[in-house]
Amino acid sequence: QVQFVESGGGLVQPGGSLKLSCAASGSISDIYLLAWYRQGPGKPRELVARITSGGSALYADSVADRFTISRDNAENSLYLRMNSLKPEDTAVYYCNAFAAVTTGNTRNYWGQGTQVTVSS
Repeated sequence: QVQFVESGGGLVQPGGSLKLSCAASGSISDIYLLAWYRQGPGKPRELVARITSGGSALYADSVADRFTISRDNAENSLYLRMNSLKPEDTAVYYCNAFAAVTTGNTRNYWGQGTQVTVSS
C-alpha cells in the first residue's frame, strides 16, 4: 500500500518558521510531481507550491518569497520550509504526489494532512 505521511506541523508565533516533511512508503517506482496544498478554516484547498522530479519549483504568490519547497528523490521525500509565517498561513497542509507504482499504475495520492497554526 502506497502512503504519503506529513509531519512537522504545529503552533508557531507570527514571524516564526516551520519545516514540513512528507515521506512516501510502499511499492513506488517513480514520483513525478510533488506538491503542497493547504486548506484554511472555511476556505477551499489551494496549491502552495509544487516541484517536478527535475527540481523546477512553482509557488503561490502569497508564499513565493517566504516558503521553499524541496525534494529528495532518493528518499522519496518532500519538504516545505516556511519562514516569516503569518496568521493567514494557518491551515491543514497536505502532501500531494503524482506517482507510479511497481504494478505500472499511475495516480494521484494525498497525505492525511498536518495542522499549522500561526498565532501569538
